[in-house]
Amino acid sequence: MRQTEISDRGLVRLLPATYHKPPTLRGLVDSDEELEILAELEGLTSGRLIAEKGRNPHLDPRELAWQRRSRDLRIYGDSHVNAAFSYTRQGGNRFNSETRGALYCAWDVRVSVSEVAWHRTRELGFTGCFEDRARYVELLADFIGVFDDLSDEPDHPALEADPEVGYPEGQSLAQQLRRAGSRGLIYPSVRAPAPGGSCLVCFEPRAIQNVRPGASWDLVWEGTAHYSLHAVA
Repeated sequence: MRQTEISDRGLVRLLPATYHKPPTLRGLVDSDEELEILAELEGLTSGRLIAEKGRNPHLDPRELAWQRRSRDLRIYGDSHVNAAFSYTRQGGNRFNSETRGALYCAWDVRVSVSEVAWHRTRELGFTGCFEDRARYVELLADFIGVFDDLSDEPDHPALEADPEVGYPEGQSLAQQLRRAGSRGLIYPSVRAPAPGGSCLVCFEPRAIQNVRPGASWDLVWEGTAHYSLHAVA
C-alpha cells in the first residue's frame, strides 16, 4: 500500500438536511433556561454528547473537535465532525466498526451521491417500496497531510462490493492502519459508476479542517430502484 500526500480543499460529505434545521426543542419551551433543561435531558441519550463528555469507552474526548471561541462564535461543523465519530451503524461501515465511527467524503459530489444513494436504495429495498424523496446538504472540508492510499489496489478484499465480505476486511485493515498511526485512507469508490472516483475515510477528527456547508441536493425515487438527482435552488 502506498502513501499519498494531499493538500486539497472542499472534499464533500453529504448529510441529511434534517441535521441543518434549527433546533427542534426551541419550539417546545418559553425561555432559554427551559431550553437548557430540555437539551440536558436530550443529551442523556445523544451519542455525540456522551462522547464529548468522555463517556464513550472507544473515543477519547480529547480527539474530538471543540469550540475554540465563545459560544456565540462557535466554529461551524464541530458537532457534525464529532457526530461522524460517535454515531455508528450496527455492524459498522467499510472502514469503521460499530464501536467507533469515521468521516467519509469524496473529491467529487457525484461520488458522494452514489455512495449515499446506494445505502438509501438498499434500505428502500428492504421495505419493498421505492417511493422516497430525501434532501442532503454538502459538508465541505479541507485535508492536508499524508494518507494511506488503496488506489493502486482495486482488487483489495476491503473493496469487495458485498458488505458481508468487504466490511470485515475493511474494518480489519482500518484497525491495523489506526494502530500504526494512520490519519486516514484514500480508496476508489465502490458505489460510483465506472470510471468511478476517489473517496477518503478520515480516522482522526484533528485531520479535518475548515468545515463549512455547501450546496443542497434532492434524491428522488419514483417506484423503482433508479433515483434522480436535483440541485436545490
